[in-house]
Amino acid sequence: MRIDVSHDVFQLAQVFTISRGSRTEAKVLSAVITDGDARGWGECVPYARYGETLESVTAQIEALPDGLTRQALYDLLPAGAARNAVDCALWDLEAKRLGKRVWELAGLAAPGPEITTYTLSLASPEAMQAQAAQNAHRPLLKIKLGTPDDMPRLEAVRAGAPKARIIVDANEGWSAEVYADLAPHLVRLGVELVEQPLPAGEDDALIGMERPVPVCADESCHDRDSLPGLKGKYDVVNIKLDKTGGLTEALALRDAALADGYGVMVGCMVGSSLAMAPATLVAQGAAVVDLDGPLLLAEDRDTPLIFDDAGVHPPRAELWG
Repeated sequence: MRIDVSHDVFQLAQVFTISRGSRTEAKVLSAVITDGDARGWGECVPYARYGETLESVTAQIEALPDGLTRQALYDLLPAGAARNAVDCALWDLEAKRLGKRVWELAGLAAPGPEITTYTLSLASPEAMQAQAAQNAHRPLLKIKLGTPDDMPRLEAVRAGAPKARIIVDANEGWSAEVYADLAPHLVRLGVELVEQPLPAGEDDALIGMERPVPVCADESCHDRDSLPGLKGKYDVVNIKLDKTGGLTEALALRDAALADGYGVMVGCMVGSSLAMAPATLVAQGAAVVDLDGPLLLAEDRDTPLIFDDAGVHPPRAELWG
C-alpha cells in the first residue's frame, strides 16, 4: 500500500469573499492510496483558521505508516484535513477492491439528490443584490456576512431574490450586540438559519440569548467531542469532513447530533467534486445541505458531481466511492 499526495489548484468562477478575506482559486490536497491494482483517493482543503497549511497537512500524511486501516488512522491523526483526505481515500479503496459502493459498505441506504445552497460572496449591498438577482431561480441561497454593517446587505439580497429561501453565515464576524440587533430583522426578512454568528471562543454569550432564528455551530463544532460544549448555544451543527477528519467521524457525528436533539447541516470548504462526493452520503435527509463548492469553480474534476433542479447528486463510481 502506497500513499501519494499532490497539491491541486482550481480556479474560481469569480472572486470569493468572506469576512476573513478573498480568494480567486481553491488550493486543495489530494491523497491517493494504491494497493496492487486498486486505487482510492480523497481530497481535503487545509484551513488556516485551524492552523493548517498545504505543507503541514502533506507532512502529516507522508508520515503515516504503510498498511493503514481506518481505525488505525483515527489513532494516528486528529480530526482535520489530513485525516479527512486519507479516510475518504481508504473508503474509496475498499469500495474498489470489493466492487461495491461506499454506502453499501457503510450500511447506508442508496443515496439520492439533495437540494443544496448556493453561496453569495460578501460584497457591497449593490453587488450582493446583483448576485442575488442573478441566482434568484435557485431554491436556497446562503449569504456570506460578518461585518457590523450587514443590514443593508440583508435587505439588498432579499430585494434581489424575493422568493428564495435564505440562510446567512457570519463566519464568527459578529459580536453578541450586533447579533441581538440583527435578530428581529432576520425574522422579518425570512432568514431560516444563522451560521456561527459569534467567534467560537466567545459563544458562551449565546447561552440564554433569544434565538428567534435557529443558530448553527460551524467553527464551534468539529467532531463528537464538540457536542457537550454546544449545549444551550446552538440548535443546529454544521458537519464538514475537513473538520471531522473524514467520512467515518462525519457519519458518527451526524448520528450523535441527531440523538442529542440538534438539527444537521452538511457543509464544505471551497473544493472540487471529489471533496463533496463523500459528504453527499452524510447529507441525506439533512436539514440544510451546503455542498456548492463545485458550483463556485471555473474548473472541476473529471466525472464531476451532477447538479440540477433536483440538487446535488451522489458521485458516480468513476469519481469516488
